[in-house]
Formats: sequence, C-alpha cells, structure tokens
Amino acid sequence: MANSHALVLLCFVLLASVVAATQFKVGGSKGWSVPDPNSMSFNQWAEKNRFQIGDSLLFVYLPDQDSVLLVDANAYNSCDTSSFNDGNTVFTFTRSGSFYFIGGNKDDCQKNEKLVVVVMASSGNGTSLAPSPSPVSSSSPPAPPSGVVEPVPQSAPAGESTPPPPNGASVKVVGFMGTLGALLATFYNVF
Repeated sequence: MANSHALVLLCFVLLASVVAATQFKVGGSKGWSVPDPNSMSFNQWAEKNRFQIGDSLLFVYLPDQDSVLLVDANAYNSCDTSSFNDGNTVFTFTRSGSFYFIGGNKDDCQKNEKLVVVVMASSGNGTSLAPSPSPVSSSSPPAPPSGVVEPVPQSAPAGESTPPPPNGASVKVVGFMGTLGALLATFYNVF
C-alpha cells in the first residue's frame, strides 16, 4: 500500500513539471526576422511574458536568409555573429538568468533583430521569484549571466515542418491530460 502512495506522489510531481513547461514562438506568425519599425520589438514582447526553467523558445526563420545565436552581453551589444542556421531552432532554459539572442546576419542584428529573455527562478526550489524584468533598450541590456551560457538546440528533421501550438496553453493542457490519465490508471490498478 505504501508503494502505491509513493507512485501516486511521483505522478503528481511529474504532473507539476509537465504542466509548467511552455514553448514560446518568437515573433509569432511572422517568426524570427527584422522587426517592422511600427511593430512591437522582441524585447517588448519578452517583457510581456514570464519565462521559467524548462520553458523553451522556438525561432522560425528562412534558413538560407537568417539564423539565431545565443550570445553573451558583449556579443549582443556588438552584434558579434556565428550561427545556427537550420530555420527551426529551439533553446530550452536549464537555469534562471538573462539570455541574449541575436540574428546571425550582422546587418539584421543592427536593425534590432535581437532579444533579451530573463528566466525566472523556479518557485519549487525555495527561492523567491525575481521581479518582472525592467524595460530593455537595445543600447543597455541586463547584466550578463554568471557562468557560461550554453544553448540546447533542438531542430526539426529536414523537410518536416510541424507548426507549434499557437501558445503554451495547449502544450500545458495536453501534458496535464496525459498525466491525469496516468494518475487515473494508477488509482484504478491500486484500488
């Protein structure tokens, strides 16, 4: 009986972690490209969202015309480029802190194809959540993160274009329903 309670507790913990992760599509339907001067900048978009450890950013772009880089604050300010260029790049956040992204084409970067994302600390680790990120201008990004920033790129197979959900809510619902189904099956088998 004690083992069944431990299994139920494990399922609940898995449910909480699955429900918490969200994939954000950078640039919405337009994708990762030089922003229109009259539209919201990528940094303004980032300020309106909350990013957590486990969340990810999906950058969709034309691979023969653009790319995306995860860089430090100095490379962000100077538009120092070298790149991923497959047209479908995903970065998963594995720690809290500031993350800097720029377009792989220096001219595009200088036209504001750049993004700073502040990932909040997990609420489950005993630390308090950081405050909302302050407005970011292209001339003064937040302080660089401590340590080395390592991307975790994940690309879709060549020739395969699976559109992401319109927002992270559908990913959370599917994760929740799957875990709920596993919990119900566990209860059915235990009792």
